[in-house]
Amino acid sequence: MEGDLGAPLEQEELKILDDLTEVVKPYLSREAIEALENQGAYVLDEDGEYSTTTVGGKECVFAIYDDQGIVKCGIEKAWSEKKTNFQKPISCHLYPIRAKKFDQFTAINYDRWNICSPACHHGSKNKIPLYVFLKEPLIRKFGEEWYQELLTFLSTEEKADDESKYEKKVG
Repeated sequence: MEGDLGAPLEQEELKILDDLTEVVKPYLSREAIEALENQGAYVLDEDGEYSTTTVGGKECVFAIYDDQGIVKCGIEKAWSEKKTNFQKPISCHLYPIRAKKFDQFTAINYDRWNICSPACHHGSKNKIPLYVFLKEPLIRKFGEEWYQELLTFLSTEEKADDESKYEKKVG
């Protein structure tokens, strides 16, 4: 909800958003529909990257509110009602992980932000690490093989941490 850009988009998502805008409009506010009609579903920023259009420079044009005032995604709502086969942009699905492409690799970073505190508290309390919570979008973005390699790497790191703790106690 804060910031001056909407959700980051991948090149292949642009046409998808163009195609599904009419399907999603019934879920959106009047202001969001006006923004879509006047500006389109996405904008090109000063860095040469695309992001979803915003309403009044705040929220993503596809943001909707449930009965409790919780912000949700109109695209995902249409997807859950089987109106489209596109769930939502991958950057939204991955959040609070942000993926940034470079020439030789893609960096993934955790975007620590106070709006995620309740979810982080819930995950910590229930012992659900972020990579488990985000399993589906991580696989959607990077593939099943990559995710299995991540699990292998993490289990190796965990064993190394356990051995290091044991050595400190014994040594």
